Formats: sequence, C-alpha cells, structure tokens
Amino acid sequence: MARSEDPFDTYLLRVLSTLIQEKSVSRAAIRLNQSQPAISAALRRLRAIFNDPLLVRDKNRMVPTARALQAVEQARAALVLIDGLLTSSHAFDAETTQQRFTIAAPDYLAPPFMARVVQHMRSQAPGARLAVLPLGHNFDYEQALQNSEVDIVIGNWPSPPEHLHISTLIEDEVVCVMDASHPLAAPEQLTAQRYLQAAHIVFTPYSPDQRGVVESSLGTMRLSRDGRVQCSAFSQAPDLLMGTDLLLTTSRHFAAYHAKRLPLVLRPLPVGNRSMCFYQLWHSSRHRDASHIWLRGLLSQASQALTELA
Repeated sequence: MARSEDPFDTYLLRVLSTLIQEKSVSRAAIRLNQSQPAISAALRRLRAIFNDPLLVRDKNRMVPTARALQAVEQARAALVLIDGLLTSSHAFDAETTQQRFTIAAPDYLAPPFMARVVQHMRSQAPGARLAVLPLGHNFDYEQALQNSEVDIVIGNWPSPPEHLHISTLIEDEVVCVMDASHPLAAPEQLTAQRYLQAAHIVFTPYSPDQRGVVESSLGTMRLSRDGRVQCSAFSQAPDLLMGTDLLLTTSRHFAAYHAKRLPLVLRPLPVGNRSMCFYQLWHSSRHRDASHIWLRGLLSQASQALTELA
C-alpha cells in the first residue's frame, strides 16, 4: 500500500482508543491535550475509515458500537507494539530480569486479581520481585509515581489526575449487597427511596481529594445516603453485613467473590451511576520503558480474573 493510501497513523489509533475508553469527545480531548474540534474531526475521519458511527448516543451517554469494541482491541495492541519500538535500546527480557516492581493497590479488587498477577509474574519473570503497597489516606500516590517509588497505582476514582497515563483494567456494574435475611433482599424490594433511607457501610476515601464513586454520583443529584458504619478496609465490609440491616454498595466482581463464601444477596443499584471503572495509572517518565510496558500488559492480562467473577 502506498503511503498516501494508508488511512491510519498513531494519532488516529490513540484517538480511537481514548474515545472508546472515555465515551466522550470532551474527556478524550482533555486526556490527549487536544481541542474538542480536533477530536471531533478525528472521529469523523475514523467513522469514514470504518464506515461505522463507532459511538452512538443512548439517552445521556455515548455507547461504542460492536465494530468499535472490536477495532479498539486491535488498536490498543498495535499501540503497545509501537510504544515498544520507540523505547530505548535497553533490552528487557522477562525470563531473566531481576527487576523489582512496585504496585500501589487498594483492597477493593477481589483477591483473585492479585493472585493472577503473582501467577503470571512467577511464570513469565521468575527472577523478578514484586512489592504491593496499600493505598491509604496519607499516601501521596502522585508523588510516589513521579519519584519512581511506585510503578503503577490502581484506582477507580471518578476523576483520575489528567497528567497521568491511564489504562482501564475492568468496567464493572455497581450493585448493592446485603445479608440474605435483609428485608430488602427479596426481588423488587430495593427501591431508590428505600436505598436512601437504609443504613449503609461506607468507606474511608483512599485519597483526600477524591470522593468515592457512589458519593460523587449521588452528589450530582443532590442526594446522600445514611453512612452508619465507616470502614477503612474494603475486605472487611462483607463480613460486617452479616446479621444486620446494613447495605454495601460495591462492584459486582467484588460482591460476587464474597457472596460465594457468605450468605449474601446482590441487587441492582436503584439510583445513581450503575457502573464504575478500575484502571492503572502511571507517570509519563515510565511510559515508553520496556519493562513498564510489560508490567502494564501483565496487569491487563490479570484483570481477566475480575471479568470472570463479574
């Protein structure tokens, strides 16, 4: 194919990937440090190339088409290869590396995720070392990324810092969890009004400048819930539901994991945003590092464990 006949360049691939991830022209423009007209023009070019709308409006949100979801996986794979070509000449061999990798992660991801990370690392890089740090209220994760004290931070904040690179690990449904004997456990009993009137387990925010997904969603509607029990450890929360009238609002994969070991019931969230994203964040100084690209790919592979739970 002649150069003039080649419809793609890396810019369009990055726009496609970011648009499908953000489902918004304005948010994609912010992420890519471009103007909205520039992203809109790129979307028009992509639509012409694929002969498909790629993003369509459904009520108040943009939804990717089936063709877009198929194309974006190939686009992301291509970008990983391109980024690898642009890395420094320093070679990285997972099988022989002795490198230490550090991940800062919360405990609101079900245990099978980190178990899969360790399995992949022991299989692919047996000489590597892994440190997993807990996120906490006083942990400055942005500074830790900037200083290379941490390679990756995993989060699900509604508004991640715009200056950091981001990649989605899983997009999940938000559900309510309760004891199986809870009065609202029966089908069709959990209405929006009853949800807001109920007593809830709420979590201490990991970041002082970020509200949680649920509070942010309710806040946009000028609503609030009754947080009767505050918990700093997500992993303890399911056990606190037992024998009580409390509700827990969390991701489906987390709830499904704990419902396998406890008599809990999952119900759809009756009010607010019904989805949340879990993603990995990293600093631009490590973006083209070969070992870091490998680590990001490993985490993406491990996220399949969460998809299987959900």
